[in-house]
Amino acid sequence: MNGATFFLTSFLALLVLGCALRSGDSTAGDAFTPARADAVAKTDAEWRTDLDALEYRILRQKGTEPAFTGKYWDSKDHGVYRCAGCGLPLFASRAKFESGTGWPSFHSALAEDRLGEQVDNKFGMARTEILCNRCGGHLGHVFADGPAPTGLRYCVNGAALDFTASE
Repeated sequence: MNGATFFLTSFLALLVLGCALRSGDSTAGDAFTPARADAVAKTDAEWRTDLDALEYRILRQKGTEPAFTGKYWDSKDHGVYRCAGCGLPLFASRAKFESGTGWPSFHSALAEDRLGEQVDNKFGMARTEILCNRCGGHLGHVFADGPAPTGLRYCVNGAALDFTASE
């Protein structure tokens, strides 16, 4: 194995391990308070009962599913993507695009009041975390490298979403 191959293999192994171990505290304890009148507030015990283990890890503990493994990353179906925690409609399939990242990506939300944002400084970089503005569930992150018309890329964990097909 030459030096370049060893370096690349080591880097990829560390990247995969980091993603697998990521489980929370992405905002160093900053609490997000949903800004909607119909906000959903549940106890931790209620969330654990209502969500499966992966949904709980992502939505409530700010985890991340490995790229190219979650539901919806390559879906081409038409409909609406909803928060898996509370059912709030978040994204239309017409806003979904192939980003090559392995996660569902959207250029815009259904409406401005659907998503909340806060700074995420985990892993030594500043990113913008996106959260459901009804239940406060962690969805993923938004980046300024998306397509027109917004130039944004909402990179969302598939386990944070449910899908309702349109007729």
